[in-house]
Amino acid sequence: MLRLMWEFFKVGLFAVGGGMATIPFLYDLGERYGYFSSNELLDMLAVSESTPGAIGINMSTFAGIRAYGFWGGLLATLSLITGPIIIILLIAKMMDKFKSSKLVKDAFVTLRPATAGLILGAMAEVLVLSLFDLEAFRLTGNIVDLFRLIPLGFFALFLFILFKFKKVNPIFIIISGGLVGVIFSL
Repeated sequence: MLRLMWEFFKVGLFAVGGGMATIPFLYDLGERYGYFSSNELLDMLAVSESTPGAIGINMSTFAGIRAYGFWGGLLATLSLITGPIIIILLIAKMMDKFKSSKLVKDAFVTLRPATAGLILGAMAEVLVLSLFDLEAFRLTGNIVDLFRLIPLGFFALFLFILFKFKKVNPIFIIISGGLVGVIFSL
């Protein structure tokens, strides 16, 4: 249980930029320790994006409960939020003293592209896991096995709708995506 707590502490500590920035860390955590599979991570991302709550919180709770029951879920969740709380308290305490500092301003300017890179990497990873079946391709070597045709078709349809109808209500997109996922068990 200490390993679970330590790993989620690190995820919370180094995932600057919010929930989407935690995805590379969560993917690595699932791969290394088997707390959840890539498909379970994708399912949890879908649930997290369509319900209240942060991705990291939902994943830490899920992994903790799966590995150690109720107390595992609670401790994993607390471990995830402990690092950011400490950092926020330290920054708040020092911000008044250093808010006009060029070094602090430069640090924030540097963090923006790093955060964007983490989010872009997470998006690319989710797209690859959702639209391509790398495992089937590795086994067969057949290029047709590389693509998950149904999700790829729905993704193309989704992009078409977004480009054709610029003002689609996000609630409609979330509900439609949820229904497609349930109907086709994507």
